[in-house]
Amino acid sequence: MGKKIHTDDATPTHLLLQHLAAALILTYIIAVLAFYFLAGEELHLRRSRGELGLPGADSGTVELTAGSVVEQHFSMEIQRLEGVTIQWGTYYRPNSGTVLIELLDLRSGEVVLSQGFDAAGIQEGGLTTMTAEAPIEGLYQAPLLLRVTADSQPGSGVSPLMNTQGQEKGWVLTVNGAAVPGVLCFALSGTDYIWTGLHYWEFAGAGLLLLLLFLAGVWYRCRSGKRSYLVNAVAAVQKYRFLIRQLVARDFKTKYKRSILGMFWSFLNPLLTMCVQYFVFSTIFKSDIPNYAVYLLIGIVSFNFFNEACGMALTSIIGNAGLITKVYMPKYIYPLTRVMSSVVNLGISLLPLVIVTLATGVALRKSVLLMFYFLLCLIVFSLGVGLLLSASMVFFRDTQFLWGVLSMIWMYATPVFYPESILPDWFRQTILTCNPLYHFLKNTRLCILDGISPEPAVYVQCMLMALAALLLGALVFRKTQDRFVLYL
Repeated sequence: MGKKIHTDDATPTHLLLQHLAAALILTYIIAVLAFYFLAGEELHLRRSRGELGLPGADSGTVELTAGSVVEQHFSMEIQRLEGVTIQWGTYYRPNSGTVLIELLDLRSGEVVLSQGFDAAGIQEGGLTTMTAEAPIEGLYQAPLLLRVTADSQPGSGVSPLMNTQGQEKGWVLTVNGAAVPGVLCFALSGTDYIWTGLHYWEFAGAGLLLLLLFLAGVWYRCRSGKRSYLVNAVAAVQKYRFLIRQLVARDFKTKYKRSILGMFWSFLNPLLTMCVQYFVFSTIFKSDIPNYAVYLLIGIVSFNFFNEACGMALTSIIGNAGLITKVYMPKYIYPLTRVMSSVVNLGISLLPLVIVTLATGVALRKSVLLMFYFLLCLIVFSLGVGLLLSASMVFFRDTQFLWGVLSMIWMYATPVFYPESILPDWFRQTILTCNPLYHFLKNTRLCILDGISPEPAVYVQCMLMALAALLLGALVFRKTQDRFVLYL
């Protein structure tokens, strides 16, 4: 892995560097352009973190009749306001008249949003949403007033609900001009600008510059006679590509040896698993996740690949002891080929996912192509874990049993077949946040089921998790590989 490449190899170092540099630069440019097109509006905008949820109602304010007014003074942290929702009480009777909701900017006294609603159409505990034709900007942290009036007659008016226990600093609720304790039961929705998205091309240019500097450093090291692990790894893969193909084919065929259906099990296995778990969790446990079949199958396909890739990589060194002691080849190629054979299996497993997605009526938008980025992160992460496990297995044979337990715990700690909403807050904020598989799964589902792109920072986060695992696995593997033959 770390041996210097000589110019008498099949591909001269300088020519290999040229091809590698051209491939990396071209791939980077294509990825930048493709991401800009596929991410769409989500590259620049996200759901605002300042959105206000609807507080629980415990009282009515006042029956809104001609001359009555309910006003909520407040401020918000939404950059682009899209809608205001209010919850109502009807006294469990039919009502009449028109309810008028107005949002005022107190800096200028201007009415920025106004809409009327028929009181007869409002139900007990029902909601009315005042939606802006275009997102309203410039109200971030501004003093605002939400005013509610009506022209109903006494005995036929509705009442805006309130929460008597809620109170925000600087907020004031008044009913017919008198301040009352509590807050109006209302919610605000909108979006915020994403700073990294607004400066996307600047970041893309900086990334290209860093790539060029990295390639220049690799070129300088090679010219100086120093070894470069990147160039050595690429050269080794190219040199042993025939053997790599044979090992991948062998591992894939061995899995289905003497099987009547053969590789068709790669297609059938996730489908059958989905059917069983779908019956259990949608019938017995009454899961109410929208498009649960697709939600479940994404989890099954992704985790099955991770579990299979790591499990096969775990025995890659001791399982090839005969080859390692007789034929020289960089040892990292053995776990690499195991993971590659699992990637082939993953590709076949995606077919039932596509079929189920189309059969259940999930609309496929352009963002679905972004799922391959998170699958790539999953593959890189699995390779890193596989390198770590394969090195550990050589010295500690108990690793295979410990991994069986750990992988089961990992599966239940990842929302493969259940929604993350059922987990306690402390678990979501600690264990789940630190679980790379959760992030890969969550964002794959977002691209397919919601048809939108995650925030730009999420892509960097997932890439760093995958690369961190790969770096750790490669370092451990490299430090221990020279002692493998003593324990085989």
